[in-house]
Amino acid sequence: MQRTGDHVLVLGAERTGRAVFRFLRERSASVRVADRSAPARESFHADYGVDCLPDDDADALLRGIDLVVTSPGVPQTHPVLQRALLRGTPIYSEIELAGRYLSCPILAVTGTNGKSTATTLLGAMCREAGHQTFVGGNLGTPLIDAAHAESMPQLAVAEVSSFQLEWIQAFHPTLAVVLNLTPDHLDRYASMAEYGEAKATLIEALRPGDFAVLNRDDEWVWSLRERTDAHVVSFGRDPVEFGAYLEGDEPPRSIVFWGKAASPVRFPLARTHLLGAFNEENLLAAVTAAGVYGLPTEAIQRAIDTVEPLPHRLALVREVRGVRWYDDSKATNVGAADKSVRSFAAGVTLLLGGYDKGADFRALAPALAGRARQVIAFGTAGPTVASALEGVVPLRVEPNLARAVAAAAATAAAGEVVLLAPACASFDEFRDYNERGDRFRALVEVL
Repeated sequence: MQRTGDHVLVLGAERTGRAVFRFLRERSASVRVADRSAPARESFHADYGVDCLPDDDADALLRGIDLVVTSPGVPQTHPVLQRALLRGTPIYSEIELAGRYLSCPILAVTGTNGKSTATTLLGAMCREAGHQTFVGGNLGTPLIDAAHAESMPQLAVAEVSSFQLEWIQAFHPTLAVVLNLTPDHLDRYASMAEYGEAKATLIEALRPGDFAVLNRDDEWVWSLRERTDAHVVSFGRDPVEFGAYLEGDEPPRSIVFWGKAASPVRFPLARTHLLGAFNEENLLAAVTAAGVYGLPTEAIQRAIDTVEPLPHRLALVREVRGVRWYDDSKATNVGAADKSVRSFAAGVTLLLGGYDKGADFRALAPALAGRARQVIAFGTAGPTVASALEGVVPLRVEPNLARAVAAAAATAAAGEVVLLAPACASFDEFRDYNERGDRFRALVEVL
């Protein structure tokens, strides 16, 4: 494909929009950029010397436009996108544009929780096998950055979100991993069914001969096997004769992968730095994907043994007066927070709150029972959290993260744990979960 001479509207001027703008400008396309945020528009102009327009006049923005490329943060209901649909103007997500230029296989990973870690693991396995591998997507570096002809990778391992999948048409991964589906983004989707349909488009993009790697322990994910003609390979905790499972009753366990070989291959987890039951799921998924893709056993094991936890994923910050402080700022939904809490036996002070995405915090009650000593609810979601969990666990409400940390420091006792697993987005106080996690760590460091 050539974009030379095309007139393209890029909707969104943050990280994804900027990457798309650079890519299109290199191909001599005429590019118009728009964003709702005045600070984002000003920053874009300062960095590129190009005006970034407000996004409130759909007809003016679409005049003379051949293609719209939208950023993940822009909802499908945005007036510009709705008007483009009425006009018949094609709309691409960034991964759709990237997929049309990439000449290498794409290994895609999605799910509600764990996809960044699973993507990182799979990418490390590919690199350990000697493949020049791009690792990114929703994880950090936009996939479009892999599509520059002068530096085309041999493989692209991409985390893809439901938002990115909303506008795909020809996007085609060679292998797709679906980890799980739990309630999330219900401020954007009308129901869990609608959210799930956005995720399911990844599996429906596969063709005969491709691979669908599915979690058989997640009922909804496992049902996707009926919606694809690709080869289905599963992972889960119980033994199977084809796929991957966990062996051993207590950590350190091993992963057993049984592919086309006459006997299974075992991957010990004794040296992994990725702790917790939820990381066992991520390891299972990555091993299964690497196994069906044909990566060498030694390369898979080296990645298992060496990959470090990503920032803000259940990371120990420090121990203060016998209290261990953990940063799991990436736990931005109830399902992720549930798994985080279940990583501990008892004595947990849970910091829960931020920007509410329509979550049902009552779903945390089983995990909190017997584990949580108290919940400190904070941020704009604090009152909602407290109302949902009243009577389940001792509660207090604080207006922001700093006050929540101070309250936890004043009440937690030696031998206990303070866990930031907010089950919410961060947008009431912070730019993203990274900034929230950094602020939490800074607050803990000065205790």
